[in-house]
Amino acid sequence: MTTSERRAIEVDVITVLRTIYDPEIPVNIYELGLIYEISITDEADVKVLMTLTSPNCPVAESLPQEVKEKINLVKNIRSADVELTFEPSWDQSMLSEEAKLELGFL
Repeated sequence: MTTSERRAIEVDVITVLRTIYDPEIPVNIYELGLIYEISITDEADVKVLMTLTSPNCPVAESLPQEVKEKINLVKNIRSADVELTFEPSWDQSMLSEEAKLELGFL
């Protein structure tokens, strides 16, 4: 897989992630800073390392599954895997500028 093919897949994955929202905060999970890493292998397998706003989040089971299902719909990938972590724990400093603006923090 070329660098440009890998980058195209990453852009498509990020586009999908921007359609998924935390049910308690009106901002998508990518801009919230819940996505820590996106890895793409030469075989077009995508792995996403993500967190939640808190370990007790009511969507702790359903949100990672939704992320996996939607990424699996991205063109030109073979598979998707989502790993949930709480290290480091999420805090408001991880919000993008766009998210901070939307939530009135700027």
